[in-house]
Amino acid sequence: MLLGKKVVVVMPAYNAEKTLKKTVEEIDREIVDEIVLVDDCSSDNTVKLAKSLNLHVVEHEKNLGYGGNQKSCYATALKLGADIVVMVHPDYQYTPKLIPAMAGLLANGQFDLALGSRILGGGALRGGMPTYKYIANRILTFFQNVSTGMKLSEFHTGYRCFSKEVLTQLALDQNSDDFVFDNQMLIQAHYAGFRIGEITCPTKYFDDASSISFSRSVKYGLSCIGCSGHYLLAKWNIYKSPIFTGLDGQVKLSQEAS
Repeated sequence: MLLGKKVVVVMPAYNAEKTLKKTVEEIDREIVDEIVLVDDCSSDNTVKLAKSLNLHVVEHEKNLGYGGNQKSCYATALKLGADIVVMVHPDYQYTPKLIPAMAGLLANGQFDLALGSRILGGGALRGGMPTYKYIANRILTFFQNVSTGMKLSEFHTGYRCFSKEVLTQLALDQNSDDFVFDNQMLIQAHYAGFRIGEITCPTKYFDDASSISFSRSVKYGLSCIGCSGHYLLAKWNIYKSPIFTGLDGQVKLSQEAS
């Protein structure tokens, strides 16, 4: 428990056997109440290892994709009674040692959603981020900040922390099962009026860390641009994408009630 809040870590996993144990060992169990691993039909021994580490394991019968995996992660965490949910990739690219800091931003009521940013502090390139990915990150982030009015250092980190209210109010079932799921969540949260905070996060790129191909990166980038377009169309009352279902005024009303 952290300030009376139940903290659950969720891990969307696919072939994470080589890095899972190292990742779990850095999780502060004084802060984290439960660890959930959702396996997206891995071909290695991820599930066997996760069970030996006493994690709460959910197994997909078929590969549902990165976004589909996260949907299972958050649904499971909420069923376990989570107040705060931290997504940690089990590939050890992001250090779990920042979980207390990220969860603390939500537990003390300052933010509803926290991001571990690779850009703040300038550690992305030092950590081995490929130059083309860094440049694409900066360009996409600039474009999305301008188009949505946000002021994030990056939109594309996979290290995230959510309050229960964010996960229950966003229309996550309407989001993609692919990598753009992450971007859609941020756009949804901003549209709904949730408070988003960031902390600097070192990152490590190495052979066993997960990564997507150049072609998938291009597809992801175009999809992110599409997310910003959907945001603008909804704000201008031209077209409301299903991802914004039920969000108009909901957060404002809930904050006024409290």
